[in-house]
Amino acid sequence: MVITFLGTGTSQGIPVIGSNHPVCLSTDPKDKRLRVSALVEYKGYTILIDCGPDFRAQMLTNQITHIDAILYTHEHNDHTAGLDDIRPYFFRQGDIPIYAHKRVLDSLKKRFDYIFESENKYPGAPSVVVNEIQNTPFKFKELDIIPVNVMHNRVQVFGYRLEDFVYLTDVKTIEEEEIEKLMGVKVLAINALRIEKHHSHFNLEDALEFINNVKPERAYIIHISHVMGFHKDVQAQLPENVFLAYDNLKITI
Repeated sequence: MVITFLGTGTSQGIPVIGSNHPVCLSTDPKDKRLRVSALVEYKGYTILIDCGPDFRAQMLTNQITHIDAILYTHEHNDHTAGLDDIRPYFFRQGDIPIYAHKRVLDSLKKRFDYIFESENKYPGAPSVVVNEIQNTPFKFKELDIIPVNVMHNRVQVFGYRLEDFVYLTDVKTIEEEEIEKLMGVKVLAINALRIEKHHSHFNLEDALEFINNVKPERAYIIHISHVMGFHKDVQAQLPENVFLAYDNLKITI
C-alpha cells in the first residue's frame, strides 16, 4: 500500500492569502500546504480520501491518471469543493463511486445538484455511484475499510482504517470504542492544527497524547495551519516515530 499526502494544510491553505506571517513567506516547499487530502494506492487501484478545492492541482502534480473511488470524511468545503473536477476521470472511466455519510451526500446533492440529476442531465457533467455508509465496515474490491467515528466540535466526521493505515482528520473528540478500532495499526495520520488549544481540532499536544495512546509504528501530522510554525522547527521537536507530513510525501506500508 502506498499513501500520498496530496495536501496537508488547513482550510485556508498555506500561504494564507494576503498574510505576511513568516511561515506564509517561507521559501521551504514543506511550508506550502494545499487543502488536506490523501491518495491510497492498493493492488493496482486508487482511492482518494476527500476531494477539496485543490484537487485538480494535486492530481496534476502527482500525475494521477485513474481514480477508482472517493471516500469523504465530512461535508466542509476544504474536503468537498473539488467534486466537479473529477470530470476528466469520468470521461475516461465512467461513473466514479463515492462513499459518505448520508448527511454528507445530502450536502453534495445540494451543492452539485447537476452531478446527481438522473433526468435531463447536462452532457458535460460527471456522474457518480452513490454509496451511503454508516459506522460499520464495508469493502471496496479486495480492501476492507473500517469507518472511525469522531467529532469535529459538533460535526460528525468519519476517519478510515484501511488495513494497517488509519486516516483521521478534523478530530476534536473520539470515544473509547472508536479508539479500539485503531489498535495494532502501523501508520496513523492525525490532525493537529497548531500549538495552542482549538475548539474543533486537536492541537499538537492533543495529537501527541493520542499517538502515545494508540501506539502506531509511525504517525504523521496533517491538517496543519501556518501558526503551527516552520516545518523544520516543529519536526525537530517531535518524537522519532512522529513526522510532520508535507504535500506530496509518499509512504509505503
